[in-house]
Amino acid sequence: MTELDSRTVADTVSQAEATPDQAQPWKGLGLKEDEYARIREILGRRPTDAELAMYSVMWSEHCSYKSSKVHLAYFGETTTDEMRSKMLAGIGENAGVVDIGDGWAVTFKVESHNHPSYVEPYQGAATGVGGIVRDIMAMGARPIAVGDPLRFGPADAPDTARVLPGIVAGIGGYGNCLGLPNVGGEVVFDASYSGNPLVNALCVGAMRTEDLHLAFASGAGNKIILFGARTGLDGIGGVSVLASETFGEGTGRKKLPSVQVGDPFTEKVLIECCLELFHAGLVVGIQDLGGAGLSCATSELASAGDGGMHIDLEKVPLRATGMTPAEILSSESQERMCAVVTPENVDAFMAVCAKWDTIATVIGEVTDGDNLVIDFHGETVVDVPPRTVAHDGPVYHRPIERGAGQDELERNSPDSLPRPGAPSELRAEILRMVASPNLCSRAWVTDQYDRYVRGNTAAAQPADAGVVRIDEESGRGIAVATDCNSRFTALDPYAGAQLALAEAYRNVATSGAVPLAVTDCLNFGSPEDPHVMWQFSQAVRGLADGCAQLGIPVTGGNVSFYNQTGTSAILPTPVVGVLGVIDDVADRIPSGFRTEGDAIVLLGDTADELGGSEWAHVAHGHLGGRPPAVDLEGERRLAQLLTAQAGTLTGTHDLSDGGLAQALVEAALVGGHGASVTLPTVDPFVGLFSESTGRVLVTVPAAGAAALLVAAGEAGVPATRLGTVGGDALEIAEIPALPLAELREAWEATLPRLFESA
Repeated sequence: MTELDSRTVADTVSQAEATPDQAQPWKGLGLKEDEYARIREILGRRPTDAELAMYSVMWSEHCSYKSSKVHLAYFGETTTDEMRSKMLAGIGENAGVVDIGDGWAVTFKVESHNHPSYVEPYQGAATGVGGIVRDIMAMGARPIAVGDPLRFGPADAPDTARVLPGIVAGIGGYGNCLGLPNVGGEVVFDASYSGNPLVNALCVGAMRTEDLHLAFASGAGNKIILFGARTGLDGIGGVSVLASETFGEGTGRKKLPSVQVGDPFTEKVLIECCLELFHAGLVVGIQDLGGAGLSCATSELASAGDGGMHIDLEKVPLRATGMTPAEILSSESQERMCAVVTPENVDAFMAVCAKWDTIATVIGEVTDGDNLVIDFHGETVVDVPPRTVAHDGPVYHRPIERGAGQDELERNSPDSLPRPGAPSELRAEILRMVASPNLCSRAWVTDQYDRYVRGNTAAAQPADAGVVRIDEESGRGIAVATDCNSRFTALDPYAGAQLALAEAYRNVATSGAVPLAVTDCLNFGSPEDPHVMWQFSQAVRGLADGCAQLGIPVTGGNVSFYNQTGTSAILPTPVVGVLGVIDDVADRIPSGFRTEGDAIVLLGDTADELGGSEWAHVAHGHLGGRPPAVDLEGERRLAQLLTAQAGTLTGTHDLSDGGLAQALVEAALVGGHGASVTLPTVDPFVGLFSESTGRVLVTVPAAGAAALLVAAGEAGVPATRLGTVGGDALEIAEIPALPLAELREAWEATLPRLFESA
């Protein structure tokens, strides 16, 4: 044995038994004292260095959900049998899977890569895309589209100029190289995200229902094959440090572990390799290597199986010399997968990998024992019950307290804020709002993404929902949208989560698709803050109750805690993704004002609801009051009306941030036609800027307007004819006309001015 080998295998299980009092760096690895004591109790001894590394990463917030489990259980309590019948795989799997008919299934999920993207914007965002794509691959599906809900600090802040261009470039660089269209997402600016941007990544995949694969290791003697990229030193400890420590008050961090380094071309080959392995029937179970790396893959596969597992760690292909067992197990090097394969299929498996020039190595096998045993150069360095690592970690009942400031926040209504009233003032306010960072065109961002690669994208940004064809013969497809107004959630977390659900649900329906299922990415501050846990628990209950009322299941998602700078938490941001199905994407409803002479109809009621609104934020920097009222039954009726009338509608656009004024401007600019409209309320200001929910702007041929109003009445959806499409200006009641050229200049200039030089 060489001197290097002697050093790297020094801490074996037998030596751990012989040295029970040896000091270990459990605190530096993010473990609490009682957690370390519990590990010793489970093992009946102190852990080895490798075991300590495994428990530390797998018991992190990112992997164990130790602060959120008790609340996430409410999703199961509120999911009905009818909702479950739509799912082929749900919470607990790598991604949710739903049956969309004709033998097709779709898998989708959204996850966070927030903290790595602050430390190293390009690679942090790029590997966020790579990681969520592998989650979809692990279900047996071909990834078909991605999306990117993003949040940043103030648009004009120096740190935003540092992180935003790199994050956008990382998302585009990785997704474009994979050949995956980016069909949707969000870009939101708010001071609460200063020093802690949110980079959430969504992926959608499609498969035949019989191709579904799950993550489990069963069958004693079956081989464990690691395939894809080599294992290096990048990303070690990422989930245990980056996801469980807050950023300091300055621009640095207490610890800066390596951010993973992605290679999209390796992942592209890995996708094709995996699909061929699936189609050849060579895989029993499969798991991607993302957060916690090999620690996660081996322990989760073994825990979900029917026996134990033995791994020879020295067989893992490395790209760095002298790596210790703890480093190999904790590395989060990208583009790696772990498969369970029967002995008779190993040669065929290896032949497929060789065809795709993908490194593949048998590193172990399933055993008939109870433990996960890992050897390194003939010495046992890990001997643990896998379930204690993967699924039976700590469960915390964190203190929950509605903070003292919540009442004052709700009392601070925007009703007393000065409002523009004169026609010229309203015109100026529309232009100011259109040019504001949260309402201006996202083209500077989305033009960096390939939205139409593969030729199956039927709609993408700036459409309300991305629409992608699944089956080229029938035209069957899906629509997907993500949404969240964090100001609403700050004012009322329960209602705010439901408002996020309602908006995403509505956006899918505006495309003509039937909403079918939900995924979520719950971004919050520190779980050790009782007020944050109150926000979280309320948001979970609001989302679960909302899904139950709408009859669509939450299929899975992600929790991201510790999103704060010092003691300042981000606004609570439960991003909700809704997926819908459409029989033929050729029948989708386009966005905007498309045809001269069409009638413009507003579906839904408008009330004086400006709490948490974009107008209060832009005009006064104000946050307070109550968010708009939630009417989920109204949202369901609206969605049913939209899908029933899809064949007659010539354009749609939902109303959300910025209210009717913003919807009119965007519909005109996206569709390329002006309009002449009157307002639906006595108060022009309320009519323009209220953010009442459950509203959609639709167009229909003038001859069909009366029939649409009748259909809306029969469906129980309020409907008001506002005016007519036509001309090269937006003409609103008595407000001086707004030429489209002037609106386009205001709408499109903001982000290039802020970020092109960066």
